[in-house]
Amino acid sequence: MSVLLFRLPLPALFDFNLCLEYMQRSTLECLHQADAAGVTRLFVLEGSPVLIRVTAPDGDSMEVRLLHGRLPGVQEQKLLARYVTEWFDLDRDLAPFYTLAAADPLLGPLAVRFHGLRIVGIPDLFEALCWAILGQQVNLAFAYRLKQRLTAEYGKSLEWEGHTYYCFARPEDLLDVSVEELCTLQLTRSKARTILEVAALLARGELSREALLALPSPEAAEKELVAIRGIGPWTAQYVRMRCLRDPSSFPVGDVGLQNAVKVLTGMDKKPTPAELVQLSAGWRGWEAYATFYLWRTLY
Repeated sequence: MSVLLFRLPLPALFDFNLCLEYMQRSTLECLHQADAAGVTRLFVLEGSPVLIRVTAPDGDSMEVRLLHGRLPGVQEQKLLARYVTEWFDLDRDLAPFYTLAAADPLLGPLAVRFHGLRIVGIPDLFEALCWAILGQQVNLAFAYRLKQRLTAEYGKSLEWEGHTYYCFARPEDLLDVSVEELCTLQLTRSKARTILEVAALLARGELSREALLALPSPEAAEKELVAIRGIGPWTAQYVRMRCLRDPSSFPVGDVGLQNAVKVLTGMDKKPTPAELVQLSAGWRGWEAYATFYLWRTLY
């Protein structure tokens, strides 16, 4: 028997089903279980595993229910509500994006096809950075396998009704881990070093999502991130997009983005970053949503 924790009002221009379809794009995903009706995810609150189910049964509100674990307190429920809001980008007004998309020959059909799709975020900075680092210069399936191994080895898990649910590792969980240990999971030495450096910075309080968001601009946040060895522009822009919720982030070096544009425009080769910048002249301020919709055509 589940317990209703709270409801969140759904914004206009929101399609939960499209978000769930995106979340089901890979059977290798280990941090949530999505189906046609909702998504289930494990959280660890004050050291206790809490299994949460998110649905939108009436189309007007999102229900967040406790499936297993102790009942979260008021403050913990507020944190969960904030997480879910950022997970589905619920406080974003998409009307301006659809206005500019309607006038754009490339985005117009995508805005119709994916109408109501939100950027599904990664609100936890450590998880977002690790996912981006793991995805550097490898295909998506292998990146998922690396995340599975890292999560199973260092994260928390819960067995419930015949299924194992996982919660991503905390930075503190990797402080005594060596590069060599991470390499046994098939991470490159470079990726292992970067993940351990990020874990140490977060654990020491020298890096945080709150501090990045408090900077004067998203570009300033990107500058902070690329100062970390092993984090380049693509990784930083990905984190701006999925974690810092910056709608202007534009990872022009992304191969998936380049391939999507190549296919949709009929180009005989992938566009260069400069060509993508030129193509996106009308997307200003919404480059991240344009990218997310273009990515969505790939799977």
